Amino acid sequence: MSFFKSLFGKSEQSKPEPTQLSAPVSFPPAKDEDELFAQYGALGFEKQADVPLVVGNNSWGVDMNSGTITFGQTLRFPIQVLGTISHSSNSWLWAWANDKSGIPASLLKQANQLKEYGDANGIDLLQISQFDADINDLHKIGCIASGMFNASCYYIADYGKGAMLVTIKAKEFEAVQKVGHLRMFTTFPQLISNFDVDHRSAFTNYLQAKGYVISEEANRMHGQSGSDTIVGEFDEYGRLVNITS
Repeated sequence: MSFFKSLFGKSEQSKPEPTQLSAPVSFPPAKDEDELFAQYGALGFEKQADVPLVVGNNSWGVDMNSGTITFGQTLRFPIQVLGTISHSSNSWLWAWANDKSGIPASLLKQANQLKEYGDANGIDLLQISQFDADINDLHKIGCIASGMFNASCYYIADYGKGAMLVTIKAKEFEAVQKVGHLRMFTTFPQLISNFDVDHRSAFTNYLQAKGYVISEEANRMHGQSGSDTIVGEFDEYGRLVNITS
């Protein structure tokens, strides 16, 4: 879990300026949260490895009025608030259900879209306002949201008694992200070692999201994008046993 630890920060107070948020998008259906994570998990997870390159060791601060998160004195980015986890009760609360915090409606667009998606597809993870959770669940929700909404990344802002999960959309993150062909060979093994996910389904969705043309034969999946080739080999249970170029 050392990879995850680098995604947390310590809080500080700040007063950033307003920034425009991105428009909503539409999504294909999923029958449950496992299928949903298989659709978007790898794509969202891929972006996280380079987050420390931007935020460094800077403390974070959030201004709900302007809808931004700051890191140190100079970095300021627009956010969407997904929800919070309490370290004392180990419970997750979706931002759309957090009436006491007074989160501006403009910061709840993605959380509300996830709720609507959960209602439409019968996905408990997105429908139930509060439930027992751990930090790994925040990473799962973060990966889904980052992949679905084409965010630059997600961030878990730890404030001591709990942590807030947000997505960020900013060119500064995308400028340093190594999201090319070779990154896939490290991202996918890391994904399946940290999350319980259908390997074959997640690999298929990952390749499609990256623009690869897929062909399959028995327990092999071949992806082609220009001159880039990636091959996944699976056992009889659909588990990845080898990934090569």
